Amino acid sequence: MTPVFSPIDTNTWPRKPYFDYFYYGVKTKYNINYNLDITTLIKKIKERELKFYPVMLYVIMKAVNRHEAFRYSFDANGILGNWNYVNPSYTIFHEDDKTFSDIWSEYDEDFTIFYATIIRDMTLYKDVKGLKARADRPQNFCPVSALPWLSFAGFSQDTYTESSLLFPIIRFGKYYTENEKTSLPLTVFVHHAVADGYHTCELINDIQALANEPAAWLNESAS
Repeated sequence: MTPVFSPIDTNTWPRKPYFDYFYYGVKTKYNINYNLDITTLIKKIKERELKFYPVMLYVIMKAVNRHEAFRYSFDANGILGNWNYVNPSYTIFHEDDKTFSDIWSEYDEDFTIFYATIIRDMTLYKDVKGLKARADRPQNFCPVSALPWLSFAGFSQDTYTESSLLFPIIRFGKYYTENEKTSLPLTVFVHHAVADGYHTCELINDIQALANEPAAWLNESAS
């Protein structure tokens, strides 16, 4: 896919009053936590002997790329615009010293291609240490990470420096089974300037819908 950045005409952009209020005025970011039902998805993953992390990255990125609200950013010149798609920027864990590194992969809507790309990149960079194991991350990226050691009930984050990041930050925890239902803790950290509660709920509902019907996108040749 070829990334395309489309600048926003702020003179005609309906969201401009909301953007200005939450970006320049009452600077607001928020978290929404949700227990994702992955009962059907985990069954399919186990049947196919697929790795869970790459599959969840696909589910999340496919949903994110459906929504314009989560593809806004500033370009290198500080111009506000929207990307036609975003790539996953995700963490890998180093078991030997308990550190993590960020890498990124190219997004593809086709699950087979996406899964193979993630597996390749995770293998290639698994022993590269440092915060940024893969250089040259493109401007169109969405941060995703996993906390596979805990089935958390909630997650919140804050920073003490200004940030122009408008993409959501998405994390998920350790899945667990209760009363024959398998759940995955999911949290979405959002900049209110580009997305209200409605938009974030739409995103989470889309992630849930994709998890409910993996047969609709899980290409049978992907093992």
